[in-house]
Amino acid sequence: MQSFVAAGQSSHHSNAMYVCAHMLLLILWVQNMLEVLRQEKKYLISLDQYYYLSRRFAKLLMEDNNSSGDGYTIRSLYFDSINDRDFEEKIDGVDLRRKIRLRNYGPDSKSAKLEMKQKQGILQKKRSLSLSRAQSGRLIKGDYSVLLESDSDFAGECFGMMHMHCYRPKAVVSYTRKVFVAKENEIRITFDHHIKGSETDFDIFSDSLVENMLFDPFLVVMEVKYNGFLLSYIKDLVNEVNASELAVSKYCLSRTIGKEYLFL
Repeated sequence: MQSFVAAGQSSHHSNAMYVCAHMLLLILWVQNMLEVLRQEKKYLISLDQYYYLSRRFAKLLMEDNNSSGDGYTIRSLYFDSINDRDFEEKIDGVDLRRKIRLRNYGPDSKSAKLEMKQKQGILQKKRSLSLSRAQSGRLIKGDYSVLLESDSDFAGECFGMMHMHCYRPKAVVSYTRKVFVAKENEIRITFDHHIKGSETDFDIFSDSLVENMLFDPFLVVMEVKYNGFLLSYIKDLVNEVNASELAVSKYCLSRTIGKEYLFL
């Protein structure tokens, strides 16, 4: 009788552990879905189309707080492995891929963000870590131990990956960005123009960064980012310019010389 009760208790305990484990997996799955459900679509439009859409969106959406005039400056330093794994995976169309970059908003920035952008098809996830100007300078020079000063799991993940695959600074991309936002589904419409870059000068805090034009100055990259689904009135407005989706990568554009990359 005692052995029967013990067996019953053991069975009950096992079932409870199974239910707890199942619930934990379910919670992690939901959290992961919340992270990756953001979608991004890119379009190549003319300068005239940019000004047309900018005027239309200004009447329907809110401008980003820093997006007066034609927008604000963004500078990104891209890191890649010793064999350019991230570049090659983008060119080969690998479905699940990542990019690591250090981003600021011009030479006067007091800080920067180390970002890892992961994509699977049209879905994306972006995580970031804020670094001071001094910490960013150490990272630019290849001192990745600065990441160990943070207790963030993401910082540890970046440190491990950048060391294991011998990541090095590869190229800088800078451009002017105009932004419109809508609270619904966290919709964000961006227009990137005057795209420049460098494969030799990596100091994104420099007042005299040596760059060259990477893209036709009369063309603009429009990005439409949202969670879940895009509202119909925004979709209709985007469709008015009859632009085709494209898979242009600013990082790939920045490797025009070193990798002989040519976007057609």
